[in-house]
Amino acid sequence: MPEFGARPARRGWRWLLLVPILAPLPVGLYNRLEPQLWGIPFFYWYQVGCAVLAMAVTTFVHRMTRAGR
Repeated sequence: MPEFGARPARRGWRWLLLVPILAPLPVGLYNRLEPQLWGIPFFYWYQVGCAVLAMAVTTFVHRMTRAGR
């Protein structure tokens, strides 16, 4: 059973999970074709970037909050 003193420090990292949730929500900001990256419109590479961001943030939060393994 985890110690109660160490728990709040681990819990704070979970707020970072809001970043990949909120990043794709304002569609009006990235609903455009320019700038293009290797011929791919901005809309598509922003979506891929959001997916990569979500993977990175989820991995980081998991590593920061896992019990002393």
